[in-house]
Amino acid sequence: MPTPDRIKTPDIFWKALESLSISRAALLRDAKLPPSVFSPEGRMTTKQLFALWDALQALGGDDIGLALTDSMHEATLPPSFLVAFHAKNVGEALHRVARFKALCAPEEFRVSVEDDGCAVTTAWTYARQTEPDALTDATFTFLVNMVRAGTEQAISPKGIELRRSRSERLETWFDCPIAWNAPNARITFNQADLEIPFTSYNSELLEMLDVALDADLNKAENTTSLTDQVRWHLRRALTAGRPELRSIARDMAISERSLQRHLRGEGHSFKSLLSDTRHQLACEYLDEPDFDISEIAYLLGYEDQVSFYRAFQKWEHQTPAEWRSRHPDGPDKVPIHT
Repeated sequence: MPTPDRIKTPDIFWKALESLSISRAALLRDAKLPPSVFSPEGRMTTKQLFALWDALQALGGDDIGLALTDSMHEATLPPSFLVAFHAKNVGEALHRVARFKALCAPEEFRVSVEDDGCAVTTAWTYARQTEPDALTDATFTFLVNMVRAGTEQAISPKGIELRRSRSERLETWFDCPIAWNAPNARITFNQADLEIPFTSYNSELLEMLDVALDADLNKAENTTSLTDQVRWHLRRALTAGRPELRSIARDMAISERSLQRHLRGEGHSFKSLLSDTRHQLACEYLDEPDFDISEIAYLLGYEDQVSFYRAFQKWEHQTPAEWRSRHPDGPDKVPIHT
């Protein structure tokens, strides 16, 4: 079941910032985020999260991701990550992180065994831009730190690919071959290391954490409306052309008739959700100056640019070019007319 685009940053992140003498106020100001994001109930979108990490890198330097990892302690980790520290071995720890990542963010954590290595990559469901380098660094250094702490061995990855420029500090810390300025980011562990046991293995604690985390996952699934699920599938399917009710129902393992009936019960129709999703995505894409309007029409599944213009004028009573020129700060700063 899809995770909504609502991300809570754990308390450990804010505590790490304090230990590094980075001001929350300055960070939120530079990222153009409201103070509510670090309240107990605060949530961010993927776009806001990326803005936060971009601002953090500007304030803390290119190696801020590593600095944050070094300042975090196992005892203060949220259960979704703490459970990995008490796994049976390296391989199980990686898969546990992947299993429970959905509790933290709409992020797909991919673990794949290939040849004599185990590669880990990430993908953000709602991302329309590249993941910030600092966030990638924080993720990869966290994984290696987890493996080293759990095994009490100085394990190094088999190799790493990073989109960023070279850092001597990271080279020393990872102690493995690193491909800089790579097209994509990934970290690969030696397959032989996957069976190395964790000295912190605790089967009883794992069982308790698994029960609690499974309950959280079930709660999250039960509170996600069918409408939100359809929106999520529509966003993923639009770049492949105009999604049809049949294909979305098949992806959701539900009959077309049942899907239509449930949507009516929630006050929506498939046609209205498709239009709403296209509208929201259109404004998000127009916020990206590198996207030509013809490209946006294609990404939204329109057969031609004229069809997109007609739809957008119906939504916003102006052309896409006019909307873009009048709203330079993007859709997060202005209301979307319906």
